[in-house]
Amino acid sequence: MLTYDAEHHRTPKTETLRADLVVVGGGLAGTCCGLTAARAGATVVLIQDRPVLGGNASSEIRLWALGATSHMGNNNRWAREGGAIDEILVENIYRNPEGNPLIFDTILLEKVAAEPNITLLLNTAVFEATKHDAGTIASVRAFCSQNSTMYLAEAPLFCDASGDGVLGFLAGAAFRMGAEARAEFSEKLAPSKANCELLGHSLYFYTKDTGKPVRFTPPAFALAEIEQIPKYRRFNTREHGCELWWIEYGGRLDTVHDTERIKWELWRVVYGVWNYIKNSGEFPEAETLTLEWVGTIPGKRESRRFEGDHILTQQDIVEQRPHDDAVSFGGWAIDLHPADGVFSELPSCRQWHAKGVYPIPYRCLYSRNIANLLLAGRIISASHVAFASSRVMATCAHGAQAAGMAAALCREASLQPRDLTAPERMKELQRRLIRAGQYIPNVTPDDPGDLARQATIRASSSLELAELPPSDDWIRLDTSRAMLLPVAAGRVPALSFLVAADEPVPLEFQLRRCSRLESFTPDVTLAAKTIELPAAGAEWVTIDFDATTDADQYLFVCLMAQPQVRVHVSDRRVTGVLALEHGANKAVAESATQAPEGDLGIDTLEFWLPERRPGGRNLAMRIEPALKCFDARQVISGVDRPTTAPGAWVADPTDPRPTLSLHWDRPHAIRRIELVFDTDFDHPMESVLLGHSERAMPFCVRHFRILDAQGRVLHECRDNHQTRRPVELPEPAITDSLRVECLATWGGTPAALFRVSCEGDAGHL
Repeated sequence: MLTYDAEHHRTPKTETLRADLVVVGGGLAGTCCGLTAARAGATVVLIQDRPVLGGNASSEIRLWALGATSHMGNNNRWAREGGAIDEILVENIYRNPEGNPLIFDTILLEKVAAEPNITLLLNTAVFEATKHDAGTIASVRAFCSQNSTMYLAEAPLFCDASGDGVLGFLAGAAFRMGAEARAEFSEKLAPSKANCELLGHSLYFYTKDTGKPVRFTPPAFALAEIEQIPKYRRFNTREHGCELWWIEYGGRLDTVHDTERIKWELWRVVYGVWNYIKNSGEFPEAETLTLEWVGTIPGKRESRRFEGDHILTQQDIVEQRPHDDAVSFGGWAIDLHPADGVFSELPSCRQWHAKGVYPIPYRCLYSRNIANLLLAGRIISASHVAFASSRVMATCAHGAQAAGMAAALCREASLQPRDLTAPERMKELQRRLIRAGQYIPNVTPDDPGDLARQATIRASSSLELAELPPSDDWIRLDTSRAMLLPVAAGRVPALSFLVAADEPVPLEFQLRRCSRLESFTPDVTLAAKTIELPAAGAEWVTIDFDATTDADQYLFVCLMAQPQVRVHVSDRRVTGVLALEHGANKAVAESATQAPEGDLGIDTLEFWLPERRPGGRNLAMRIEPALKCFDARQVISGVDRPTTAPGAWVADPTDPRPTLSLHWDRPHAIRRIELVFDTDFDHPMESVLLGHSERAMPFCVRHFRILDAQGRVLHECRDNHQTRRPVELPEPAITDSLRVECLATWGGTPAALFRVSCEGDAGHL
């Protein structure tokens, strides 16, 4: 037994922690920032005030993580974010295709716990910052309610990924709340006068069918008059969770300090909605449903936004403005909500899409007046209008990875974040980010440390795409459809499709491209041809557009809507080739054509969308001459996804043992090899609720081996499902060649490989 004398005053147990970087906030942004910094060699203290990681994506709130892919409802092809956030989402779909938020929690916790450079503090809230001087943070103090311990965390660098910007606020960083006036940044979506209207909070609930009648007695605080919600007739028994994202409130309040008040109002709404569904008599199918779960903390959208050396604006997004210091990208729509939320008569949101993804500059990721403070997540430097796009979680995580890598670089050279804007330092930051899986639009820096770029690259075969063979199935051209094909500079090949007409009709073909580099909105028509089809059985029709292109690019071969015509589909799937249709995904667009009324600074554009698997088969076609853009040299192009070309080596589908080999003119001591496979960056991989038909992407190489010049197996993996596979050899392999054998894919597709990189060990030669 222990006894303690009475004392006048006691202080909590206190621990002092020192690291290279302190990250405040453990949502997806803080988690990916910490992972990236730690893997790059920095020691990290990651402080999270909740019992789990993930923030809005965690089981406490249960919002699906999304970014530029936008439910596959925009024109951003192959736009899923890379790096750590990709690794997390790919792992989640493999383990958790049902979308269970508890499993997603475990994946985040596992990733962080596996990093020896990270000290994780859960249930720990930062409440104080100390400073060396007006512009430099020295430490933060935080308290853990579960172990009654005070922590003092000291570091030369800090990153605020807390959502509300608690560290930036305490440290005196410049910030904004509310909407800027239109004149400040010439944003046409901004209000004429500045105001304090914000995007509100949301609270989700889950239901379950018990198979027997369930009664529900509402709590006394439940909303009694459901008609107070103008859109109450939208409620039904099928939608729950973040499908009801529009149960939103708080946009006219202080979304930091009024959060508890907002939560109670959202509870009032949720329980009132459930009372309406269960007890109004309008939903007899709800008799056996029970309310399984209701959130206890709201998911936040908007509060503080901190000022960096650049403030992202509407024009950055819509015009896809290039930046020399681009380190990340976004692609979600400019998605503004009415301040009154669920009680508003206005539409729950208006989403305005750009023609493609937009770069996010590094200058948005650090404070303009606190020298050692990096910014991550929804608090980065953006106007209210631009924030409406950059705020979504996968975009936040992707930018946070850049902040984490920046911290690691600053640690190595004793720099402050702003110092990295110098051109050579920025090139090094971009180089390291791309090496770690980050896609940065229009940036492909040299990587002199990659031995693969010094090698002669050969392959056992390379796909020459001459045909997508027909299956037994047809689809009717009740809407316009297209094949998105990578075409080399020069004359466009002749193209043939297998079609059948119910009666004699004309069928129009159009050849289109996008007016913007590395984007996939078919807004420029290069040529058009109309063919008169007889009423006959299936026949191949050939279209020669007699067109040329001046650069490698993706072209849209469009079969315009003609309901009297059917076209054969193909069961063959190929990396970098997609079938699309002109249509709308109602989750993110009102119609198949975005046509703003008035001058809003928004482009008019058509949506051409892929269908999710197991649908979305290619159209059967023949190509003459064949497309020859899948050669072995693609693996050292520096781009790990289709952009203006597929970016991948793809083997011939008849190759029994697809093999890529690297040859040097002298031996090298290889200590690390990294392979990048195709996990279908067009798939959004929503983390919870929706569920997915596949655990692993069909294009991904499942079984591969790496061999040296003597045929010794350096590494073999039989169950790969990840995008990036780094291989650390226990001892450097001294060899003048390497072979990568791709022995099986998950979906029987032709083997594909986006990148091979090699690091040497000079000390062994």
